[in-house]
Amino acid sequence: MQAIASLEAQNRFGELLDTAQREPVLITRRGRPVSLVLSPVNDIAALQRQFARALSELAPLRGVEAAAELQRSMAGLGEQARQEGLTEQDVQRLIDKG
Repeated sequence: MQAIASLEAQNRFGELLDTAQREPVLITRRGRPVSLVLSPVNDIAALQRQFARALSELAPLRGVEAAAELQRSMAGLGEQARQEGLTEQDVQRLIDKG
């Protein structure tokens, strides 16, 4: 994830938009994160992965907190898979494909 200062983001807005189409861009003010720019894509799952990756870079989880978050995420994914009619084998096959 690329990070730029808020003044630079203002002065180079077009470039910011171009970069955000390739990767999340963190905007900082006085060295602190103030905004995250993600480009919407047709693939909602890809956007969710970009967002999750950006969050993990900003606030990495460790230990029990990481395990609890993984369990929460997996439960949500399991429910979404069931709603879409996927079996556990279907999900495992998709995971194995990468």
